[in-house]
Amino acid sequence: MKIRKITLFSYVFIAILTMNLFVSCEENATPKTILPETITIKGDKFVDGEGREIILNGINIGSKNKAEGYIFQSGPELYENLKKWGVNCIRFLIIWDGLEPEPGVYNEAYLKEIDKRIKWAEQNNIFVVLDMHQDLFSVKYSDGAPEWATLDESKPHTEGAIWSDAYMLSEAVQTAFDNFWKNKPALDGIGIQDRYAALWKHIAKRYADNTTVIGYDIMNEPFPGSSGLQSTMVLLSAYGQLHYKLTGEVLTDKQLGGMWSDEKGRMEALKILSNKENYHFVFSQLFELNRQFEVNHLQKMYQKVSAAIREVDTKHILFLEHSYYSNTGVASSIERTTLADGSPDPLVAYAPHGYDLVTDTDAVANASNERVAYIYDQIKSKGEQLQMPVWLGEWGAFYGNSESVIPVAKNAISLIEKHLFGNAYWSYDPGTGNLRYFNEVLVRSYPVAVNGALLKYKNNFDEKSFEMHWEEDKNNQNPTIIFVPQLSILSQESKEQIPNLDIKTMTDGDSGWLIIPSLENPSQRNIILYFN
Repeated sequence: MKIRKITLFSYVFIAILTMNLFVSCEENATPKTILPETITIKGDKFVDGEGREIILNGINIGSKNKAEGYIFQSGPELYENLKKWGVNCIRFLIIWDGLEPEPGVYNEAYLKEIDKRIKWAEQNNIFVVLDMHQDLFSVKYSDGAPEWATLDESKPHTEGAIWSDAYMLSEAVQTAFDNFWKNKPALDGIGIQDRYAALWKHIAKRYADNTTVIGYDIMNEPFPGSSGLQSTMVLLSAYGQLHYKLTGEVLTDKQLGGMWSDEKGRMEALKILSNKENYHFVFSQLFELNRQFEVNHLQKMYQKVSAAIREVDTKHILFLEHSYYSNTGVASSIERTTLADGSPDPLVAYAPHGYDLVTDTDAVANASNERVAYIYDQIKSKGEQLQMPVWLGEWGAFYGNSESVIPVAKNAISLIEKHLFGNAYWSYDPGTGNLRYFNEVLVRSYPVAVNGALLKYKNNFDEKSFEMHWEEDKNNQNPTIIFVPQLSILSQESKEQIPNLDIKTMTDGDSGWLIIPSLENPSQRNIILYFN
């Protein structure tokens, strides 16, 4: 609903007032003109069709289980709940093994199941980013590429204390990645990277006119391959240098290797990396190796896939991730992809992941605030250099932990809000909606759509308040929208500070939206909401 200026004619005033009262009282009223209907990019911001700045507040949904057909087993009720929790976008996992079981043969049954979930998302005003997911490259070792595209040359597969250790330990995984980056032909004589690009073209053609799908996350956490072993040696050497600098003790290669070979020893070693300075000393030494991979291999793959997608779809956003190692704060060297004429593609977003080193361990509640801040600062800096919007495609991974990770979750959310990142929490699992950290931190107030430039917003969980500052656009008459998870505890004082405030409440819940009309003379606006 667009907010119109009040004229001097009384009958118009009465008509508009009547219309507004009717809409405000209508149960579960979510007019299409209130919530964003489309998402695109303008400069370094996500914007909707009304030109408002958009915060994409999301979560990962998916299944890595082949027995489940790589589809998260739920009905439409999940998407209804996501809406009530304030989720306005999902990173939806799709798996190459499920999509292309044989070279050049696409699985229509799987695609129809994906279509069904996209429809459920649309019915709940939730946007979708399709993520071509992989872990350890292949279905042979975890999930991702089909066996026919896994050219591991029969090398041995080795696991470690944590599942992701296989990236550094498994010759099979490293070789499979190497051959993907080399575009080595499969048995049919066609390069597997060419097959990957053709698959993305097939997907993009299918969703080219779908406005619920806003874009394509081209590859989950790209790993360099056999150079990962060299990267491990660089990190161990750098850690040894730091240890000597701080203690005067020289560690042998055997001692260094043993320190990181089990989870207990690793947690002890991480204590030395709990501040930004020490952490930077070690991980910055990976920059050159990481740069070589991203420039010589990852960027070229992105450009190939981008060109294939743009043949059939010029409207959707391409989400580019940095390398696997940049998840830990190693500075990334990826760049914007280009169009066929060589000009920069304007519809590209930076989609990094940010994880502390204790992720996937029993010590997840002991994440270092300084390490996480360092990683997020690196992401912010790269986004500014790229002049792209930032969508933190994965963070968290708190899983079944409930109370112990609340401080860690609060710290991460504070950084996401500070840097104005879009985000997709990793991940939704059965029962996630019942966990304390989820309900007390992740389900929070945030600006859904902002008329003008969003300057700052913040949830103060301890004081039970939310503040937001923005510069309203004088040429835009559309309202600003804030999601609130518990409207019943919003103070009366908070409501009264906003002129002509309209409130939409969802059916069967306490969540909804504050609809804030634009002012007749736009200016910088500030609000603070208090919750009883």
